[in-house]
Amino acid sequence: MERFQGTKIILASNSPRRQQFLNNIGLTFQIITHEVDEVFPPHLKGAEIPDYLVRLKAAPFTQLNDDELVITADTIVWSDNQCLGKPKNKREASAMLNQLSGKVHEVITSVGFTQKNNQEVINQTSRVYFKTLSKSEIDYYIEEYQPYDKAGAYGIQEWIGAIGIEKIEGSYTNIVGLPVAQVLATLEKICRP
Repeated sequence: MERFQGTKIILASNSPRRQQFLNNIGLTFQIITHEVDEVFPPHLKGAEIPDYLVRLKAAPFTQLNDDELVITADTIVWSDNQCLGKPKNKREASAMLNQLSGKVHEVITSVGFTQKNNQEVINQTSRVYFKTLSKSEIDYYIEEYQPYDKAGAYGIQEWIGAIGIEKIEGSYTNIVGLPVAQVLATLEKICRP
């Protein structure tokens, strides 16, 4: 099924998971990304952070045509009133997983829809309940799965999600990196012929 034929959709993300989700719902899109320094003002909290970052990622797209739409996305893990981004090394990954172990945290994904004369930003929050992880489970996961491209140092779709997550509240796809149902609903609203 060909969706939104009158709109040229650009996905500004190199995430294979986001690309797969858009493929799964039958979207035709091209990938164009710009290097952006993902730094946000320190006073921002929770959903304000990824909301800010998706606008930042859209900023380089200054010459859009009327029929073009840029999708930007950013996912953070919000735990103990702080933002956990992507770990830079094994030590950081281990610290993040130890922080999440045995607790509840939030995964917040914001998605920006930028057109020539309009920008809309949505966000979705899911709650994730982790069991208490052993040191050997954390070490094994970091060694075998290299979680350096994932906020909070884990991917729910990987081994650690199967053995470590007791329950989730909210959208599963949001935790993977894109709240697909909400993205589709927003596109249907924006791209109405």
